[in-house]
Order: sequence, then C-alpha cells, then structure tokens
Amino acid sequence: MKGRPALICTALGAAGLGLSGCAAALVAAPLAAGAGVYKSAQDSPNRSERRRARQQAPKPGQVLTAPDGSKVQVTTLTALPPPSGAPTGPGPVAGTAPAGMQFLYGSGEAAALSLQAYQALWNYLKVEIGYRRDKTQIRSVVLAPGSTLDNPRFETCGKRPLAVVLDIDETALLNLGYERDEAIRGGSYDAARWTRWEQTGADKVEAVPGAAEALAAARREGFTVIFNSNRSIATAAQTQAALDHAGLGPADLFDTLWLRGEGEPSGKDARRQKIAQRFCIVAMAGDQLGDFSDLFNAADAPVLARRNSVGGTLLAPLWGAGWFMLPNPVYGTGLKGGVPDIFPPDAHWTDPGQGATR
Repeated sequence: MKGRPALICTALGAAGLGLSGCAAALVAAPLAAGAGVYKSAQDSPNRSERRRARQQAPKPGQVLTAPDGSKVQVTTLTALPPPSGAPTGPGPVAGTAPAGMQFLYGSGEAAALSLQAYQALWNYLKVEIGYRRDKTQIRSVVLAPGSTLDNPRFETCGKRPLAVVLDIDETALLNLGYERDEAIRGGSYDAARWTRWEQTGADKVEAVPGAAEALAAARREGFTVIFNSNRSIATAAQTQAALDHAGLGPADLFDTLWLRGEGEPSGKDARRQKIAQRFCIVAMAGDQLGDFSDLFNAADAPVLARRNSVGGTLLAPLWGAGWFMLPNPVYGTGLKGGVPDIFPPDAHWTDPGQGATR
C-alpha cells in the first residue's frame, strides 16, 4: 500500500489536465480556488502537544472546549442514530447480503465509482485550485449562513488555509465489520450495536477505494484534510484509531476531526460553519446530501423535489467541481419513497402484454 500513492497520484495529475475546461460551466456557482502550498501557524500546532492530546481519550461527562470557545460534553449515550442518516425499511434476512451491501462492499462497480470520485477530487485540487495565482478571492464551497438552495451564497476566504472536508463512514471508511454482523444477524439498524461498533471495531474497517491515496496527495500539496462525522465524540479515540488503521489519518479532535456531541442534532451545518471560520474549504466529499448542506434534508421535502434540488438549481455546477459524492445504497437519507413518490406520472407505462397495473 505504501508504494501505491505516488503511482496513482501521477496518473491522477495527468488525467486532471482535462478538467480545465469546466471553468466556464461554473460562472453561476463559486469556483473555489487558490494554491494549497502554504500552512498557517494555527494549522501546525506543536507536535508533542498533538501527540499528548491524541493519547488522552475524552471521558464520559467531561466537558471539552472547542477552538471557538463553545462547550461540548462527552456523552455515554448508547442510542445514537447511524453516522449519516437512519436506514429505512426492513433489514436484511439473517445470513444474507442484501443488494445494497453486495454492491457497495463487494462489487467492482462500486470500487470503480469510488476511485472515480477520488480521482476527480484530486484532479480538482491539483488543477483547478493548485494552479490559481490570485489567492485573495478564493471562495469557500460551504453555503454561507442565510443561503437557500435556490439562492446559494458563498464567502471569500481571504488568507485562511485551504482545506478539504469529508464525511467518514462510507465516504472515507468502509464499515465492513459492522455490516457483516448486520447481514449475519438480519433485522434492521440497531443504535446500541452501532455504538458498540464505534467502541470496538476500529481494526475491522478499510479505506474506500482511492481515498487514502487522494487524501495523502492532498496533504502533500498543503491542503488540510478535515473529517466531519456524526460519530459520537465519546468514541473520538476509537474513530482516530479506525482512520489510522485504514491509512486515512492523522485526525485530531476539534482541529481535523469534528464529531457530534451530546444533544447535538444529526445535521452538520453548525460544525461546517465552525470549520469554515478557521479554514477555506475548497472541496467537500460525502455519501449523503447532508454532507454538503442540511438544507437538502428538509423534513417536508417530497422525494422528487429533493432529487430535483440537486440538478435544478444554481448548485448543479458544484458536483464534481468542489462537491464530490460517493455511492451508498446501504443506508441513509436517500433511501426513502414509495412507487408513487419515486416515479412521476408522465413515466407511467403498462406492459401491453400483461394488462393494466396500478
């Protein structure tokens, strides 16, 4: 594994030359740009202090202070929702792998999609961001406060250090041990079992194909890699260990690792805004729309309206040019809707050889 990044990154850099033509398509959306070859002082804390912080795992009941002064209490909750949205519908039959698991964890097609997404991410960072000379007008790809999906706004970053923000579960990390256990046991998602997985499964994971190489290349070019996850802050040490095991680290709490504290909702916008105050976020990656903005997950949004909000607004040019989506047919906010919700009336077809259908 250690010998692969240089070879892959060389190929990614060469392939990235073809992305320069996308700039014209981004006139309606922010082209977050700038060179990632420098680091600020706040992005390079004393190494010995960082090492000590990683060795001191938060304890239940402990109140931690974030860089912005806000307080977060470590929780002992054992009923947290899954990292990126609760699964819907019945769980797998015991001893079988449902279609979503077969695809995401077993297929070459899913591996190809993941490689494709991370190659696109690296190409974007290297070509569209890295070659920009004017650093003064770089814009974040995080929606500014007050934005709507129909009226998105993005703020200029100034001299803040450049960063990539991404989700963890099924975006950077494949939870193979947990999903195998669920397939063997059958049934639906179990919140307490997920908590036990966070606590004990750090060595039963692997990196999403392409993630380790792309993130290592981004770090070499001076981009800070930051994880924003709905995993519990109580298991921060175990999450750090899982990322290290998969070759995705390092990650330091409240610096390059942001997790959910006790009582926090599953949305990520509040944490995104805290990160954006310290860094210029020029790229984001996730496997759920909520990894890019909580606005996509309005409770009353019809299924097709939510789908259309991705491609029918000014946000559409960001996909593949600042926002990068990974496949996840196993769980999450995208798995909902019945036949009437998914298929519009003008798509109804009845097989003339089988008679009418409802």
